[in-house]
Amino acid sequence: MPSNKPVLWTYVTADEHAEIQANAKRAGLSCSTYMKRVCLGLPTPSLEKQQCRIELLKINADLGRLGGLFKLCLSEKETPLQTLHPQVRRVLREIEARQLEMKTLISKI
Repeated sequence: MPSNKPVLWTYVTADEHAEIQANAKRAGLSCSTYMKRVCLGLPTPSLEKQQCRIELLKINADLGRLGGLFKLCLSEKETPLQTLHPQVRRVLREIEARQLEMKTLISKI
């Protein structure tokens, strides 16, 4: 069933058309929806940002698991690594600092 909505037409070069299509695909939108959002000044989602956010969250989880293993190592009383405890504690503090940095970056994305 045809739509009664008004239609806007514009002329673009082949390169411009390809770029618009690529941008719409990156945003996960149809060309029509993408152009409408851009023309109205509405935000367009970025699948690349979402993928980066997911990767950062995975890295954060890995750091958390690594920190857990370090804590387990430190809690063992009869471990022969007691001479390494200060170094392990330093690495643990560094991991926690990186996790805080990552959380800040994730919230900015």
